Amino acid sequence: MGMVVLVTGVARHLGARFVAELRRRPDVDLVVGVDVQPPRHPVEEPDGPAAPYRFHQLDLRRPAVARVIAEHRVDTVVHLAVSATGLGSTNRSSVKESNVIGTMQLLGACQKAPGVRRLVVKSTTGVYGSAPRDPAVFTERTQPKNLPGGGFAKDAVEVEGYVRGFARRRPDVAVTVLRFANIVGPGADTPLVEYFALPVLPTVLGYDPRLQFAHEDDVVEVLCRAALPPEPDTVNTGTFNLAGEGVLLLSQCARRLGRPTLPLLLPAISWMAALARQTRMVDFSPEQLRLLTHGRVVDTARLRETFGYRPRFTTAEAFADFAAAQSAGLLPPARLAAVTDGLAALLGPEYARAARSHASRPRS
Repeated sequence: MGMVVLVTGVARHLGARFVAELRRRPDVDLVVGVDVQPPRHPVEEPDGPAAPYRFHQLDLRRPAVARVIAEHRVDTVVHLAVSATGLGSTNRSSVKESNVIGTMQLLGACQKAPGVRRLVVKSTTGVYGSAPRDPAVFTERTQPKNLPGGGFAKDAVEVEGYVRGFARRRPDVAVTVLRFANIVGPGADTPLVEYFALPVLPTVLGYDPRLQFAHEDDVVEVLCRAALPPEPDTVNTGTFNLAGEGVLLLSQCARRLGRPTLPLLLPAISWMAALARQTRMVDFSPEQLRLLTHGRVVDTARLRETFGYRPRFTTAEAFADFAAAQSAGLLPPARLAAVTDGLAALLGPEYARAARSHASRPRS
C-alpha cells in the first residue's frame, strides 16, 4: 500500500500546484484535498500515471475533518491552510479563527487517528518579526526580540506552538514545520504580490529594507520532500527556513518591476495602509509595513545540510521570474535603473559610498 495524503488549503494556487505534483509521485496512492471552498480552478491532471484525487468541501473549524481522515485512512497530513488572507471573507477575526482554530481541530483529529504517521505544516519567516534591533540573519533557533503583535505572523506563532504540543503528545508522528520567506512566482497570490502590483510603491522614507523571496517551484518541491519518506543521509523532520540565496533591497525590487516609489513618513504610510485595508484595495497589514521598513533575512544552512535541498532559484532569480509575469510598470525597468544610477553619480562618490554602507550595514 502506498501513502494516503490529506492536503488542506487546496483551493489556493499553491495548494492546487502541490496536489498536482504530489499525484505524480510513485509512493502516493491517494491524495485527499480539503478546503472551505471548491478550488478556483480545476486541479491540473498530471501527464501519465497519477494517484487518484478526492476533494471534500469542509471548514477546518468543524470536527468533520476527523471523519475524512478516518474514512480514507490517511497516514500523512500536509497543512497549507494557514494563510494571511481568507477565502470569501477579508474579516481579520474570521481569518484568525480559520488559521488557529482550524489548526487546533486538525491537530485534534490527527491525535485521535492512530494511522497518521507524518505531519507537515506550512509556516512563515514572519514568526521572527521585523524590528530595528533584529539580528542581521535569523536561524531556526533564534528567539525574536519582539514577537509579532498581530496579524498572520502572530497566527503562525500560535500555530507552531500547537504543533509543538502535538509533537510531544504523539512522538510517533514525524512532524515538519516549513518557514517560507515571501513566496513569489508567476502564479503566486500573496499580500506582498498585491503590493508589488501597485502602479506606484509607497515606501517608508529613510528605509531600504533587505528582502528574501522563495520561488513557488522550490516551495512545492520542498513540500513534496517533507511529505514523502526522506532520502538517504537526510532528515526531513524538524523546523526549516526556506528562502532563495541572497537578498534584494526594496529599491532594487521596484527598479526590476519598473515601478516608481513614493517615500512617505511612517505616520503617513501607516494611514495609507489602513485606508487601503478598509477599501480592500490591497491587504497592506501592519506586519507587512514593518517588513517593508526593517526587512528580514533568514539563514537556510539547515535546509541545505540537514534536509538536503538547495533552492533552484536565488532570491534575485525568483523575483525576476515573478517580475517577468507582471504587467509593465510606469517606467521601463532598464530606463528607471539608468536614471537612478545617474542620479547617484551626480550626487558624487560620498553618496554612493553612504548608500552602499547603509545597504550592507549589519543590525545588532
